[in-house]
Amino acid sequence: MKVLMPQLGETVTDGTIVAWHKHIGDTVEKGEVLLDIETDKISTEIEAPVSGVLVSIDVTEGETVDVGTVLAEVAEVAEVAEDSVAAVDETVEPAEGIKSDTPSKNAMSDAPAAISRLSRGENLSPAVRRLVTEHNLKINDIDGSGRDGRVTRQNVLDHIAGLDSSAPPTQAKQDERTERIAFNRMRKVTAAHMVKSKATSPHVLQTIDADFSAIDRSRLSRKAQWKATTGYSLSYLPYIARAVCKAIADFPLVNSTVGDEELIVHSRINLAIAIDLNFDGLVAAVTRDANDLSVSELAERFNDLVMRARAKELQPDDLQGGTYTLSNPGPFGTLFTAPIINQPQVAILSMDAVKKRPHVIESDSGDAIAIRPVGILAHSFDHRAIDGAYSAAFLQRLQSIIQKADWDSEF
Repeated sequence: MKVLMPQLGETVTDGTIVAWHKHIGDTVEKGEVLLDIETDKISTEIEAPVSGVLVSIDVTEGETVDVGTVLAEVAEVAEVAEDSVAAVDETVEPAEGIKSDTPSKNAMSDAPAAISRLSRGENLSPAVRRLVTEHNLKINDIDGSGRDGRVTRQNVLDHIAGLDSSAPPTQAKQDERTERIAFNRMRKVTAAHMVKSKATSPHVLQTIDADFSAIDRSRLSRKAQWKATTGYSLSYLPYIARAVCKAIADFPLVNSTVGDEELIVHSRINLAIAIDLNFDGLVAAVTRDANDLSVSELAERFNDLVMRARAKELQPDDLQGGTYTLSNPGPFGTLFTAPIINQPQVAILSMDAVKKRPHVIESDSGDAIAIRPVGILAHSFDHRAIDGAYSAAFLQRLQSIIQKADWDSEF
């Protein structure tokens, strides 16, 4: 049975082989892990579809292939036995004058090894074949380090490097102070997604500042107990997420998608939060029906997503169906950030650092300047979907909720 690259999400079109846990000729059980793969969003394990013997590996580690590509083949034991007999018949000649329809006991026991040696000599992976052809190499000139001497992609690269090092030096010298860092898969996909977003949506940025005093009174009063009980800090993020959900209820067009000359307004608010993977990239994990959750419930949900994202344990469903995205660079002390829309959504909010600043307080008795925790909210929106006045009204409503809501009731 062939093992195929699975579809791991509606927008995922390919995946990269991270590691093989089995070799050609190994016996495997149904459900046993064969290999690890990685997409631009998640890492996952691929299991054996049946019990049997791994008879071929068609894609090497580090190679990226499309969904549906054959990765390997697992043959059931009965099939392997038949193939082994055929291989022995072709490779073991009987003594002169002797003809037998049944291979000897020793030949039968050596059959799997014979099949394995033949397949490793002839069943090169697509990546190896491509490299050998592109560089006009002879496979017999390359030492193989794979199982039973099979030539791997790395063997070919090492061989090419050896040929290059024996070539005469050129006049050009590379600056030793520079470093070339190849884009990994996640960086490539993120870059393509961002370029596509800028090309698709006419981005407009609007910002507004908000006094976070009301949120701070709630957050700081329960900060220590929350950390002791849950093991993680109570940040501004769940408060702002709750405020966003309330504001979207009044301005639903920001929670939409642009269709074919139409605006598709979503009734469910599925919040995607951008999660930094320790500077190795980012993902936008989704909390469905976020408007039905309190601040404390949002905090729990967000922490779960962050932990699983950084442990590479997110599932495809965790990354699909987002209708509005929150980006949170605030912990790094940023003033304001112009975020890029997460397609096919029409808006995204960046929450930057909340810092103590001089703030004008208006009252009937006169204006005054006070030191307050103030943060800037930056809203990028698709001008095809909404206009500036609508976005500005949404931001004004968001500001009002942040400053005036009864946040203690959310716990």
